[in-house]
Amino acid sequence: QVRVVESGGGLVQAGDSLRLSCAASGRTVSSSRALGWFRQAPGKEREFVAAIVLSDSSTNYADSVKGRFTVSRDNARNTGSLLMNSPKPEDTARYYCAVSTLTYKIPNYYYTARGYEYWGQGTQVTVSS
Repeated sequence: QVRVVESGGGLVQAGDSLRLSCAASGRTVSSSRALGWFRQAPGKEREFVAAIVLSDSSTNYADSVKGRFTVSRDNARNTGSLLMNSPKPEDTARYYCAVSTLTYKIPNYYYTARGYEYWGQGTQVTVSS
């Protein structure tokens, strides 16, 4: 089992920056293969934001955040982060960190919610205009 806890959410003005953190712990955390960030706004489905594959540090982003958000991880500390630069009001959502210990032949599964077994409770991000 892996326990995932997000932190760092809050109220931010459009154009400022905000960093979300993700801490993973548990017996199988050393088997983690990828760390992903997803978000869900009221009345909308959960959507992919960004992911990092731990074996080669490759990253992938949703088009809506590409060039503004940066995902990173610290394997030694079992932590990850999502740096949100120039957030927009439409980025307002509850953000979830997810960890996968599953291995796929292609990394695309890590860009969908189905690719992850362990999820945090989420942290709310509200961007004011």
